[in-house]
Amino acid sequence: MTKRLYYTDAYRGEFVATVVARDENGTRVYLDETAFYPTSGGQPHDLGTLNGVAVVDVIDEGERIVHVLSSALPAGDTVSGKIDWMRRFDLMQQHTGQHLLSAVFEDLFGFKTVSVHFGADSSTVDLDTELVTHQQMLAAEVRANAIVAEARPVNVTFEDAQAASGLRKASDREGTLRIVSIEDIDRSACGGTHVRTTAEIGPVLLRSNEKIRKATRIEFVCGRRAVKRARKDFEMLSSIAGSLSASLDDAASIVTAQAERLKDSESARKKAGQELASYRARERYDATAADDTGVRRLVIRDAPTMDDARTLAQAAFSLAKVVVIAAVAAPPSVLVAASEDSGIDAGKLLKETLATVGGRGGGSPRLAQGSVPDASALDRTVQLLLERR
Repeated sequence: MTKRLYYTDAYRGEFVATVVARDENGTRVYLDETAFYPTSGGQPHDLGTLNGVAVVDVIDEGERIVHVLSSALPAGDTVSGKIDWMRRFDLMQQHTGQHLLSAVFEDLFGFKTVSVHFGADSSTVDLDTELVTHQQMLAAEVRANAIVAEARPVNVTFEDAQAASGLRKASDREGTLRIVSIEDIDRSACGGTHVRTTAEIGPVLLRSNEKIRKATRIEFVCGRRAVKRARKDFEMLSSIAGSLSASLDDAASIVTAQAERLKDSESARKKAGQELASYRARERYDATAADDTGVRRLVIRDAPTMDDARTLAQAAFSLAKVVVIAAVAAPPSVLVAASEDSGIDAGKLLKETLATVGGRGGGSPRLAQGSVPDASALDRTVQLLLERR
């Protein structure tokens, strides 16, 4: 059995232990005791070294903890372990911050935590509600930071499972529970590493929320991560403001106004494009003679893109008995559109034609498109489409 030093002292960054077992390669090592935290409860494992050899993974095997090393551990019964303290303390801030946020959301709104995840850049809490409003996010953030400022003690106790009471989430484990408590706000059964007081969590920043099935996922960062994230956000906002020759305070309103103008311009552009397509379709329609069935085949050999061809084809649908054949040079592709009263199935016509030139494609009776190997095949396809009835 491995003695878990982090259970009673999360601040222990160095230790000496005895090797009790190792694999034949010397890269999987078991110790009589360790300060290395294994991946568990959503919290990632610690990194560090054993006798200078990098620890790349720490795995909880129940009674024992295995340290996975980057290379073989030199022979010897005693090892000196050193935790990557910056990483450890960062995870302690995130994990304790999660306990605080979970307690605050439940205390303020009755939202219970259903799962958590601690990532390399940010962490998340999933709450059992389909909606968390912006106002609730702000209220939870304000409340969490107020408790941080109060420097409330964060205590670790070991209690009998049957006697333990007041837990935020009931535990189904038997025997002794390790309980992490934040004074007057939270009691949770947890095996993770935590800071000594809420003050050490540092600033708490809620970044976003997202509906996940019937839950809401809250993204957050704490401590140094929050400061780093705030600095990055500030620099991005400063860059945007600088490009607009505006102050930081005015940047958001200017961007919103420009987005509205852009939206209006795009709507106007689309409307103008549709009007131009209608004009071009009518012009070609009037210049094209009908065949013996009354159908007019409009050929467009210079469509810049398939989207342009599609716009013109849709405009032509307002005309009687019309088929549009549009060719796009790059990449070599073709579109066929047929009005309902033309009696022609565009998808069938194009598919049969493409089969003779080595092309691929198809579509519905009204609209179809496909591709061909090269420019000569494109010309041949247009010619065959004009000839087919």
